Amino acid sequence: MEAAIALGERGRGRTAPNPHVGCIIVRNDELIGRGWTQPGGRPHAEAVALEQAGIVARGGTVYVTLEPCAHQSRRGPACADLLIEARPARVVVALGDPDPRTDGEGLARLRGAGIAVECGLEAGAAERSLAGYLSRVRRGRPAVTLKLALSIDGRIALASGESRWITGEEARADVHRERAGADMILVGRGTYASDKPKLDVRLEGYEDHQPRRALLTTGRGAAGWTQLGSPQDIFGLDDVNDLLVEGGGGAATAFLAADLVDRLLIYRAPIIIGDGKPSVGLIGLERLSDAHGRWRLIESHALGSDRREVYERLR
Repeated sequence: MEAAIALGERGRGRTAPNPHVGCIIVRNDELIGRGWTQPGGRPHAEAVALEQAGIVARGGTVYVTLEPCAHQSRRGPACADLLIEARPARVVVALGDPDPRTDGEGLARLRGAGIAVECGLEAGAAERSLAGYLSRVRRGRPAVTLKLALSIDGRIALASGESRWITGEEARADVHRERAGADMILVGRGTYASDKPKLDVRLEGYEDHQPRRALLTTGRGAAGWTQLGSPQDIFGLDDVNDLLVEGGGGAATAFLAADLVDRLLIYRAPIIIGDGKPSVGLIGLERLSDAHGRWRLIESHALGSDRREVYERLR
């Protein structure tokens, strides 16, 4: 299942509004098929893996990161039906699919056809991998990652506004990998006006696939950019699973104040700026106790001289 989750990650940022699912088929301890959701959301991971496995899938074990879909589409058959036709002995699923068209029905259909079904293996890892899709289906909005490049003392720029570059090359390269996994990247009006950011992915293989760009502003928008008047407008993004907020301080403050940040991505440089621009302004906390218990550190490692830290919101 860990391998299936890793395979699914290959589709991240390319499948919305579909989830980026991974699938592996094994028979007699031998890998016979693997697949992940293809760009645009089709074919699904199971369809790719089953086509690779062919008739050898019969009697095998299928590992898939999300419940096989149970609804027909003009773009392809239901994966539950494809699996029933292939006749594996067992299907192991990490997570049930909250999509009301499938929710439980995919698993029930497989069991009804006499296929053994297990659900819950590596559920935590799959939940983290598919957080964007799950958030959109369950809460009606994409999962939001807020990225901040900070000095030790929490500044994002000098008092003059100069911010290039707080972090080093390795951290900046990592940002491009994060961008590659986002469906949309957002900045505030101040960042747009001062930096004119391209918000592109400068990685090999992504030349023809770039995340959409969004601007948080109540004023004039930008040609080719999605305009959001407030953080609450993300509830209208029904074709975006993962939203990356890159700044600056105003956008960061607005999303944190609205409690719409699910994941904090911090790049911390070993420098002290002093009287510079703070990363975040007032976010509505009245007591220090209100700040505790909201965030959990889930990752921390060095990137050159900088440090990458990832926190998830506890809800």
